[in-house]
Amino acid sequence: MNLIIGSHVSFNSKKQLLGSVEEALSYNANTFMIYTGGAQSTARSSINDEFTYEAFKVMLENNINPKNVIVHAPYIVNLANKSDERKYDFYIDFMTNELNRVKELGLDKIVLHPGSATTCSREEAILNIANGINKIYEKTSDVMILLEYMSGKGNEVGTSILELKNIIDNINDKDRIGVCLDTCHMNDSGIDISKFNEFLNEFDSMIGIDKIKCVHVNDSMNTIGSHKDRHANIGYGTIGFDNLINVIYNERLNGIPFILETPYINRNSNDAYPPYKMEIDSIKNKKFVDFIQ
Repeated sequence: MNLIIGSHVSFNSKKQLLGSVEEALSYNANTFMIYTGGAQSTARSSINDEFTYEAFKVMLENNINPKNVIVHAPYIVNLANKSDERKYDFYIDFMTNELNRVKELGLDKIVLHPGSATTCSREEAILNIANGINKIYEKTSDVMILLEYMSGKGNEVGTSILELKNIIDNINDKDRIGVCLDTCHMNDSGIDISKFNEFLNEFDSMIGIDKIKCVHVNDSMNTIGSHKDRHANIGYGTIGFDNLINVIYNERLNGIPFILETPYINRNSNDAYPPYKMEIDSIKNKKFVDFIQ
């Protein structure tokens, strides 16, 4: 089994991609995920090619394949609604620039939340999302958008295999569209993670397992079908450590990057710190370690 495991890491103006690589290595990771700016903002600073060059040198020295590194689009992008044409066009233009930034960084995959159908039907939202992606693809090259499997909070679209399939069916460039699974989102949408192979069978028959390009590994604070999307640390939620290990080590997903987005320890205090090194070590050892006192 070729385990590719990492976490969300920071990307800041001080060292940009180089800082991201160094943080990932401090967690004993062999991949990572970044936002190229704020997760809740469309403000972006220029890419520093020197930092990118140095980052690639460090990745090469430490066997991190850039094709396994994932970028995430900010949460505020919503291609599902088209009632405000100016906002819809702004998101298309922003994502066009964001894909060009990903390419400038030497990376080729960006995760996108499909969006929320707040002003239209879900059927219209699916067409709006596909239409927006088609327009983005007309002005970009090489970078693939990964549609994230969502929990179903509010009016989120992409909360089932069928909805993801319907979006993909309307994408013109099928080679540049993929899916990012999220175990917390799946659980909260109503999927029993203990029956993950049954889910994969259905996914394969409707979309094809080859379209799964990334998995966000998160436990959940909520019961199955709660539609709440609240991440828990690995082994501290309702999904459980063993079920998540079975997902990560599933041979059908061999070679796919697994990314942790779990909460910081003591996240509401000044003593907050990331759990990723401990979680990655426990995943590699396949043994739950109780690190939260």
